[in-house]
Amino acid sequence: MTDPAEFQRLYTGRLWSVLAWDQLAALWQRIDPAAGWYLHAFGVSPAPTSGATPAAPERVSAFMAGIDDLLGSEHRETYCGIVYADNLENPRLIKIFDPNNLGSSCGSSKHPPGPGWIMSRLPPKGLGVEKPAPAGRQRWWRELFPDS
Repeated sequence: MTDPAEFQRLYTGRLWSVLAWDQLAALWQRIDPAAGWYLHAFGVSPAPTSGATPAAPERVSAFMAGIDDLLGSEHRETYCGIVYADNLENPRLIKIFDPNNLGSSCGSSKHPPGPGWIMSRLPPKGLGVEKPAPAGRQRWWRELFPDS
């Protein structure tokens, strides 16, 4: 059984940025889809509740492929810089920021935007109230996972 506060420590703790696109590709290669990942799309899917089971490996693989395509097509920069992990070699938490909701540059906003998606090896806890995601993001998630 995991400590409920452990997720919050990871979520609010120090994360490492995936700066280059080839680093992101390498990160995806290190992820074992069957390792017990929870997936969450902020404002689209309900956060996994207590007792929830991790996503099926096929769902994790579909998410990684889908989010990689989305980031590559919508974050038209020579660098990635919008994916963060607690550990780049063996992550337990990955935050992915929406390229269409990055706020002001350098995170200097008084209220910086939260991530659009998370992958976590721990059940997400204490995410707070979420505002609905834009219709395009809701549609993207539902096309990826019609059963959601």
